Amino acid sequence: MPLFSYQGRSLDGSKVSGEVEAATPEIAAESLMNRGIIPTSVSEAKSKSALSFDIKALLTPSVPLEVLVIFCRQMYSLTKAGVPLLRAMRGLTQNCDNKVLAKALEEVTLELTNGRNLSGSMQLHRNVFSPLFVSMIAVGENTGRLDQALLQLANYYEQEVETRKRIKTAMRYPTFVISFITIAMFVLNVKVIPQFTTMFSRFGVDLPLPTRILIATSNFFVNYWDLMAIALVIAYFAFKGWTNTSKGREKWDLFRLRMPIVGGIINRAQLARFSRTFSLMLKAGVPLNQSLALSAEALDNKFLEYRLLDMKSSIEAGGTVSSTAIQSKVFTPLVIQMISVGEETGRIDELLLEVADFYDREVDYDLKTLTARIEPILLVIVAAMVLVLALGIFLPMWSMLDVMRG
Repeated sequence: MPLFSYQGRSLDGSKVSGEVEAATPEIAAESLMNRGIIPTSVSEAKSKSALSFDIKALLTPSVPLEVLVIFCRQMYSLTKAGVPLLRAMRGLTQNCDNKVLAKALEEVTLELTNGRNLSGSMQLHRNVFSPLFVSMIAVGENTGRLDQALLQLANYYEQEVETRKRIKTAMRYPTFVISFITIAMFVLNVKVIPQFTTMFSRFGVDLPLPTRILIATSNFFVNYWDLMAIALVIAYFAFKGWTNTSKGREKWDLFRLRMPIVGGIINRAQLARFSRTFSLMLKAGVPLNQSLALSAEALDNKFLEYRLLDMKSSIEAGGTVSSTAIQSKVFTPLVIQMISVGEETGRIDELLLEVADFYDREVDYDLKTLTARIEPILLVIVAAMVLVLALGIFLPMWSMLDVMRG
């Protein structure tokens, strides 16, 4: 999302300034007011170069979700027990093992000492606390239910951790097989096939087409492996630069949703995350349009995010949630039906939570059967590789035996 620089005043009248991520300046101003900041000026920040962004992202490790879950649980227990906020933050800073989070908490504690509220202090550290996190904290502060906001965040991040673990477990076997095939092909082309090439050249027999293909591929690997490594590095950074652009990221995220076999799983997982995030924000009392914008950003998918932001603009123009959801063409009939019923009954947050649970169960089942669906494709790849190697090596050997017998 675009980054906006702002200047304004807090509720106690002191001057504040900083940066906030939002789709438009209006959303940025609305987000600031929800955090207790009255903006006097909001302007788009100067964009940094893609190179500096990449270097900073590589040098600054992200905080694991497990660490955020523990932090939210500890903060919930301390605030529920009535421990003063400043004292709780100092205690958590001293006991935090993650260096990135500990540094952020230390600076947040310093801002709290200077009179800034908790959400405004956390908003200064976007690499640690997401806009969703900051907005939930702001709602908890404004309603006097900070402990409940922290509990909801802990439950939300725990669900995210479980989903990611299931995805990693399902992808472990295909990743291992593909990595093994890649290593085997490299070793064969660099070490094994050159030995056979030397042997075949001594006999001077006519080599069949599969053998010539293997020898040409092996010679290319042996003679140009350094250029191939450079080309891979250049291609990687070119791809990262392309995905850092707005259009490139949107096309890549759309491709991910339409990939064979795994595209449907990714789509259902994204719908589950949207439903859970949207329900969480509405239940916490965040306004509908801001809840939709934050839920769109939490998806980490630009294609879906832009469609949801268009949906938000239509709602602000007077459309209903269900009609704009149909026009966006990104929701399944189940989600649209649940949104329509929830809109009529005023229980949209509860029904969306049921939708999230339903899709979580579907994703869990799909991940359990993913290996069985991918295995035939992997077997075909391995069989094709073995067939080419067998034909390329054994056919000339049979020709050599014929020459020796003749």
